[in-house]
Amino acid sequence: MTTATGTYAPRPGAAPLPRMIAAQAALETRMLLRNGEQLLLTVVIPTLLLVLFSSVDVVDTGPGRSVDFLAPGVLALAVMSTAFTGQAIATGFERRYGVLKRLASSPLPRWGLMAAKTASVLVTEVLQVILLTAIAFALGWSPHGNPFAVLLLLVVGTAAFSGLGLLMAGTLKAEATLAAANLVFLLLLVGGGVIVPLDRFGGAEHVLALLPVSALSDGLRTVLQHGSGMPWADLGILAVWAVLALGAAGRFFRWE
Repeated sequence: MTTATGTYAPRPGAAPLPRMIAAQAALETRMLLRNGEQLLLTVVIPTLLLVLFSSVDVVDTGPGRSVDFLAPGVLALAVMSTAFTGQAIATGFERRYGVLKRLASSPLPRWGLMAAKTASVLVTEVLQVILLTAIAFALGWSPHGNPFAVLLLLVVGTAAFSGLGLLMAGTLKAEATLAAANLVFLLLLVGGGVIVPLDRFGGAEHVLALLPVSALSDGLRTVLQHGSGMPWADLGILAVWAVLALGAAGRFFRWE
């Protein structure tokens, strides 16, 4: 007598790597969007700044409508808030509570976890860009330029800020990361050319222009406000920040 061998599902073993990364990315995105502090940084603050400074003549943004100057800067701020501030704080506390250590022992490799975090950041940024662009259009924004140049600036800017956020989260204690990330966010908001033009800072303008948020803001304005071609200087600054930050994060990041 023969005994039929049944087929049982699910079969034991790890899922395919792309599926694991996609599942982790979806989890990371849901956690980020459910966090009130993260929503404040990623959605509420950029939206309020765009609406307030576009509607009230508080800061002299030069010739033309305020929204044409402010919209690119607020898009840069949104990228910074998600890729740098939000990711640094979330990853820092995951590291403190041992979440990263446990995930590192799972079938998902460490580089896969970082890829999932990056995918989560990109998904959140897409939602931010759609929302802020819709609000800017409602305020009378009329962008120009090459969409590919805008996309490239946003991607390289995301890489730069993501590297800086991971570097901070992987080397400082969680509380220090929380304080430092918020402080850097406020300082770059004021002095990074997001709301206030860099030429208002006098001799410090050329130094501030080397900051990643300044390069991203200026590059986006070059394309969207002035309709110019690829801003290679700003893109180069962002690329240098991205290479240095990601390299340092990969070298010095501590999982425990």
